[in-house]
Amino acid sequence: MTGNLLYQIALTLVPNIGCVQAKILMEHFGDVTEVFRASFKELSSIEKIGEIRAKSIKSFDDFNVAENEIEFIEKYKIEPLFITDKEYPQRLLHCYDCPTLLYYKGNTDLNASKIISVIGTRHHTDYGKQLTEKFISDLQDHHVLVVSGLAFGIDGIAHKSSLSNNLSTIGVLAHGLDIIYPAQHTSLAKEMILHGGILTEHRRACKPDKHNFPKRNRIVAGMADATIVIETALKGGSMITAELANNYNRDVFAFPGKTTDLKSTGCNHLIRSNKAMLIQSASEVIEMMGWEQRKKKTVQRQLFVDVTDEERMLIQILQEKEEVHIDTLYQETGLSSSSVAAAILAMELKGMLATLPGKRYRLI
Repeated sequence: MTGNLLYQIALTLVPNIGCVQAKILMEHFGDVTEVFRASFKELSSIEKIGEIRAKSIKSFDDFNVAENEIEFIEKYKIEPLFITDKEYPQRLLHCYDCPTLLYYKGNTDLNASKIISVIGTRHHTDYGKQLTEKFISDLQDHHVLVVSGLAFGIDGIAHKSSLSNNLSTIGVLAHGLDIIYPAQHTSLAKEMILHGGILTEHRRACKPDKHNFPKRNRIVAGMADATIVIETALKGGSMITAELANNYNRDVFAFPGKTTDLKSTGCNHLIRSNKAMLIQSASEVIEMMGWEQRKKKTVQRQLFVDVTDEERMLIQILQEKEEVHIDTLYQETGLSSSSVAAAILAMELKGMLATLPGKRYRLI
């Protein structure tokens, strides 16, 4: 494990190799060690890698930095999550720029069946605070994992409300795990580690620099089924996160506010431009996401339904999970997009399949 981890960390250190290129390399080689063992000729022949990036890989020799990082990981019992690990947040894999390696300290499943991101302004109003607390409280019986950015304002309120309502919550950081920013949230982060966790793509000693926050926001948007915008102005991190969620084909919901309230202009704009669905309560999100409590269907009902081989493949995958994204169906069946689409349509007509927001499906 340590040997493999050495190369996993090293891959994130190679100049000119970002998340997109790392994903391409892993799709080509499968094993991270093979990336460093490959010849210059093979590396340079890979589409979107080329000679400059191949040279960067072949000339990389900064493995001592990776070794030091492993010491930190082992000392503080941090869990590294590489893109090929089953514990890695699988929803992120559907994002073209998913992080190559994540560092996680916590105790909850990052692939929970229901995950939402709750975001908003750092400079919230009383309305925003009350709205967040009520929204989270109403999720209590639905076992939803709540993700946010551990910032001041709506983020911190969402985390605290989740803990007080016995909901697991994840804070995504824009720096390494050796510090907590803002420092005032250190105690909150420690409590979250016991009832959720903290997560980052950054190594230790990485500071909360300005350019790290938009990168952090893509994780907040990408690892959730839906993003909830509580309160935000027209500019800021929440608007960036909402835009990213839209780009990832995730559902975005926003609470409306007064037209005269500057802290709600962002939410109102998202709703008006059809980039977010207007909501007034948590129950509306639960309904639109198809997360209502459902009774188990009897197995006998399926015995008398004629299915094709393609439909049978989809059924096997859908039976293993409560909900499945269409990208997962493509990957696990190996079928063409047209074959999957035809099978989905046929199953819908037979009353076997329900279509959910965000290109997700479940058996009826």
